Amino acid sequence: MSSNLYLVGFSGTGKTTVGRIVARSLGWEFIDTDDEIVRAAGAGIDAIFAERAEAGFRDLEHSALAAAARGRQRVVSTGGGIVTQERNRDLMQRTGLVVCLEARVETIQARLGAEEGGAVRPMIDPGHVGEVPLALKAERQALYALSDWTVHTDRLTAEQAAQEVVRAAGLLGGAPGPVPDGDRDLAAVVRTSSGSYPVWVGWDRIGSVGEIAARVVGPDVAYVIADEGSARHARRAQASLEAAGIAAHMFTFPMGEAHKTLETSGLIYRWLAGRRAERGHLVCAVGGGVVGDLAGYVAATYLRGMPFAQVPTTLLSMVDASVGGKTGVDLPQGKNLVGAFHQPRFVLSDVATLRTLPERTRTEGWAEVIKHALAFDEELLSDMEERAGELRALEREPATDVIRRSVAIKADVVSRDEGETLGARILLNYGHTLGHALEAATGYGRFLHGEAVSVGMMAAGRIAADLGMLAAAELERQRRALASYGLPTAAPGEDAAALRANMLSDKKVRAGRVRWVLLDGIGRAVVRTDVPDPVVEGAIASVVAA
Repeated sequence: MSSNLYLVGFSGTGKTTVGRIVARSLGWEFIDTDDEIVRAAGAGIDAIFAERAEAGFRDLEHSALAAAARGRQRVVSTGGGIVTQERNRDLMQRTGLVVCLEARVETIQARLGAEEGGAVRPMIDPGHVGEVPLALKAERQALYALSDWTVHTDRLTAEQAAQEVVRAAGLLGGAPGPVPDGDRDLAAVVRTSSGSYPVWVGWDRIGSVGEIAARVVGPDVAYVIADEGSARHARRAQASLEAAGIAAHMFTFPMGEAHKTLETSGLIYRWLAGRRAERGHLVCAVGGGVVGDLAGYVAATYLRGMPFAQVPTTLLSMVDASVGGKTGVDLPQGKNLVGAFHQPRFVLSDVATLRTLPERTRTEGWAEVIKHALAFDEELLSDMEERAGELRALEREPATDVIRRSVAIKADVVSRDEGETLGARILLNYGHTLGHALEAATGYGRFLHGEAVSVGMMAAGRIAADLGMLAAAELERQRRALASYGLPTAAPGEDAAALRANMLSDKKVRAGRVRWVLLDGIGRAVVRTDVPDPVVEGAIASVVAA
């Protein structure tokens, strides 16, 4: 079996979109070389071209490809010109299968012409989209033809193109076949230093917790931890575990962040000790982010570590807190000051449970889904814009699909930066700099987390617009998307000075400088530490104005 799968082809053939779907289908890691270049350089592609010219960009591109090639089971989406260098073609052929996504010039022209503030393409002048692809594509066509396989995408949806890529890889011996029917709800496989774990997102799946726990972990005993709000779901999980031959006990605690403490942890420790819990037994969290953080911390520390599973029942925890291994409890001095990275053995999200939530709790979760789309996947944003009514109503198929795609984005980032040490994971904090400050400044009373992040995204969007990174139309598109899901886009009347002070105490501050996660166009998040103070003050003023 070849190590990796590389997607090559001209701009507009769908390499990034198709690559994400292929990676999700195979349970492999997804890497976009353009994203890696931007992260490594700390600048957008247009800025790299302006400063280093094409030769400098190609050197960075080769470095990004070489880093990707050092791994295994990776789906790598490459830039349109990566094949122009022999060293790149050589490297891809030696370390994986190369699949070309092809399309007619007319199709490419139509796709590129329909983009509104999409990916930066320095080799293509936006004003001459109708002319450039013809000559540039012809120049590269012989190099694309050296690929192991070609998929013509003109009349295919992204999903259909991805199926063809997976089929081709299977035929050529470069990848296993697609996820079997029994695992059709598999959203991603998270790969970490401590091992890999699957993440399922399906409808009415909580009854399969026992079967999955028996297959993935194989414990004799499980300890289900829930708060009073998720107790009904926890009882279903407990019954499923018992039906699978796993003795299951349940501990519940009062709802709310106020109970995510060392004191509650101590109660659970004593409960586990009273039941003679062993290191091979399973701790299973059923509930929202508070439950997952607390139960995960207990699992990480009791007996120096027990297997742990996440069964999130809020939208916020499904797409964010349950994936990534962050666990922790609060101290009076601040949130999550005591904790550990402890990856779950599996995550199972049952989208149907979201229908039992209060509307406001469900609404705040959409902020994190929109955040993933804005920061990483413009196509996901487009789908959310078109289907806002169906998604807010939690219609089965569209809601499950969009949540599954959002989870796959989070899983991909976590796989690349497990312990928040490489910089990739900070991109998940789009909107969180001012969002966290807003939560703290209001005593965690006025805004739910997702609501605060929504306002924070508008402030970050204003900064990006003022820096020339985000077009006015893109900023307005972000505002409309958030508003269409019932999320706030401003915090009128809040104290700007208090927000600024709280931002400076944020964990993303280094040497007194705030690391802002900003959009260099929709779908492309970057980190900037050089935002002038007047720009920040203007952005804060724009969201607190009455």
